[in-house]
Amino acid sequence: MRISLFIILTILISSCKEERPNKERQFIESNWSLYQDDHHMVSDTLTIPLTVHSAYLPQLNHPFIGNNEDSLQWMTELDWTYETVFTVDKATLAKEYTTLNFEGIDTYASIELNGHEILETDNAFLHWEVDVKSILKKENKLVVKIKSPLEIEAQKALANPYTLPEGNRVYTRKAQYQYGWDWGPKLNTMGIWKPVYLEAYNDFKIKDIYIKQNFVQDSTANLTAQIKLSQPLEEKVTYQIKVNDSLYPFKITDSLSVYNKDATQEIHFEIPQVQLWWPHNIGDPYLYEIEVLVLKDQKVIDSKKLKRGIRTIELVNEPDEHGTTFYFIVNNVPVYMKGANYIPQNSMQDLVTDDHYEKLLSDVKEANMNMLRVWGGGIYENDIFYEKCDEKGILVWQDFMFACAMYPGDARFRESVTNEIKQQITRLRNHSSIALWCGNNETSEAWHNWGWQEGRSQAERDSIWEDYRAVFQIAMPKYVSELTKEPYWESSPEYGRGNPKYEFEGDAHDWRVWHDAYPFEHFEEHVPRFMSEFGFQSHPSYEAIRYINEDGRINIQSDDYASHQKHARGNELIREYMEHDFPVPTSDEDYVYVSQLLQAYGMSKGIQSHRRARPYNMGTLYWQLNDCWPAVSWSSIDYFGNWKALHYQVKRDFENVLISNVVENDILKTHIVNDNQETVVADFKIEIIDFKGKVIYREMIDSSVAYVKPNYSEVIHSLQLKDLVFNRSNVYIKTSYGSLEKISFFKKPKELNLLKVDLAMKSSKTKNGYKITLKSNVFTKDLFLYSNVNGHFSDNFFNLEPNVEKTLYFETNSDEGAVLNMKSLNEMNYKYELIEDTEYCY
Repeated sequence: MRISLFIILTILISSCKEERPNKERQFIESNWSLYQDDHHMVSDTLTIPLTVHSAYLPQLNHPFIGNNEDSLQWMTELDWTYETVFTVDKATLAKEYTTLNFEGIDTYASIELNGHEILETDNAFLHWEVDVKSILKKENKLVVKIKSPLEIEAQKALANPYTLPEGNRVYTRKAQYQYGWDWGPKLNTMGIWKPVYLEAYNDFKIKDIYIKQNFVQDSTANLTAQIKLSQPLEEKVTYQIKVNDSLYPFKITDSLSVYNKDATQEIHFEIPQVQLWWPHNIGDPYLYEIEVLVLKDQKVIDSKKLKRGIRTIELVNEPDEHGTTFYFIVNNVPVYMKGANYIPQNSMQDLVTDDHYEKLLSDVKEANMNMLRVWGGGIYENDIFYEKCDEKGILVWQDFMFACAMYPGDARFRESVTNEIKQQITRLRNHSSIALWCGNNETSEAWHNWGWQEGRSQAERDSIWEDYRAVFQIAMPKYVSELTKEPYWESSPEYGRGNPKYEFEGDAHDWRVWHDAYPFEHFEEHVPRFMSEFGFQSHPSYEAIRYINEDGRINIQSDDYASHQKHARGNELIREYMEHDFPVPTSDEDYVYVSQLLQAYGMSKGIQSHRRARPYNMGTLYWQLNDCWPAVSWSSIDYFGNWKALHYQVKRDFENVLISNVVENDILKTHIVNDNQETVVADFKIEIIDFKGKVIYREMIDSSVAYVKPNYSEVIHSLQLKDLVFNRSNVYIKTSYGSLEKISFFKKPKELNLLKVDLAMKSSKTKNGYKITLKSNVFTKDLFLYSNVNGHFSDNFFNLEPNVEKTLYFETNSDEGAVLNMKSLNEMNYKYELIEDTEYCY
């Protein structure tokens, strides 16, 4: 093995005795008190992290039920005080260095320790570290006074010579969605939203480690470990590196006092026969465990472990014959990005648990997604989010937290933003899932196309744009370039629907469907190079609707439910599109079901048209993956984790090999889209079948000609329809490619002459729930299964062919007797009891 080392004074074959580093961390999390305006005690038994809103939940009607959101707005108008008393043992007090760390304070706070003011905070995205060695005692009183942001924002707005879009939220560095969005409530939380801890150590601590990937050549990865200590040293120290728990056979000894005043050491090393990290849909997301140890006099002073995948990623944005490309190359392979936009999982982020992250990201992987965009109006996510994405092979498009607004340019704001940028890049840059750093969401597009410049003098326009340029065109690309190797993109989209270039250059947000009420066919006619936002609303699960309505009914007409539709025209648009393409039910329960079919139907048109167009189009990220509260929204998974019809549909549409049918000029074209790294070869069959099961047309193609090369989309079959005589409202198309099958139609759902169904079911108990087998006498469209008990169906919102069995699984932890309810576009209501073992019942 070759080893390349930088600034080496000694290289020896050695082994390291495992010793516990001398750094100690004491979390200050229990026995906190919360006061309103210093006098009214809310509780004296709190555990942090906990925001004011979360602390008040036991005393209030939950803000996610009914219109209770409105009754909580007073909280943001007041000041709040957190207090606790904590003890420190003698050993900790004797340490040479002691710091108090606040991973996240929301937002404006003054902090006192033992009567000494130690910190003023003004950015919820910053980690604050304060030296408290001189004032720490055996028993300590910590007071965190949280100030209302509203008056502070108002004062900052008055001090600015002009009004900024969009409101006073732009003056506070915190999650922008908390001020209300068209899918979320106005819950402007305040408080200690991340952990607080003491850190004590002697000599020094490792402040940061960055495993920088230099290059991979001849199966060998050349890496640099950049190790930053807490302060420069006079003494000589020794560095050691372990990879997958194997100690590398060298020691590096150096003094950092003369040549490294920034206390940073660089160690070059190599991993032979390297195993690369891949997005999960095309390879194994392999992670190396790398540990760096720092020793003094052969004693471990500090060590740090991290997991790192070895991979290269490049954003290709170059002119071509159409405009400019926008696609990602991973390990020298162009990868088509399939995924969604991600928002925070709760309006009260402190309530999100590790289990929430595991479940949601497992659902992402199960739906065959390989990329999530962390949207810029939310938060820089917790470490566990990126760790799970690393493990599961999900790439992350990471926005910086700026969205749909122009931001101020005063010296303090810029200083705070600069610290935020550097901190967050440094925290996240070791994650192999990070694919892109993006400056903001829609800010550039809005400034140029949303009318924000109207009525302003040229001097004012220039000043506002210069403030934008200072952050997004100068500071961000500078620090991304200096601190990491991943690419930077200034603003998403490069062009929105207001500019005709959106189809041909960079990434696009196309909201002509929905906001402009264009038909779903628009998706097929106007395909951009990379679609980073597009979407359509639906109603959530019955569980969510019952939760919202205080009477527990499925009633989408209630005032309670109306307060959970944040888009002014949302319900109107859902109905308008439904009338265009689907039968419109009269009952609320059925209407909710059809709204989810409508969302899946329209979004599938977009996703499939994007994928068919590869390599012209190289990515489709829909809006949005998840919800932050129960609501009518664009999500594919609702607040309670229930998959809507859309999530089941994208699981099918994001398969690596996709069959996609489209009729153009009365020709039925079948595309095979192949995202695999090898050619796919299979027999192809196309059938046109009536709803009773009679085959009207059949054709087969041998595998010798039915092949599609890697990373490609191919029209594998074309069928002239003009010479075929049949009623297109009475049939479905079934195309098969090897074991894959695709069912599609010539007509809109409302134009299909669906038949009355005799549906049969049998069930058996399994370890985790039930095995269910279904069979129908005629074609049954969009069969929806739901139950009186909570659980998850392995498949749902699917079609049943005549007399063809369909087997699926219902996972549930409930001991209650399960009843299976079903709806289809043929008929709306079926009900069966799930018991231990049944033969077919009708």
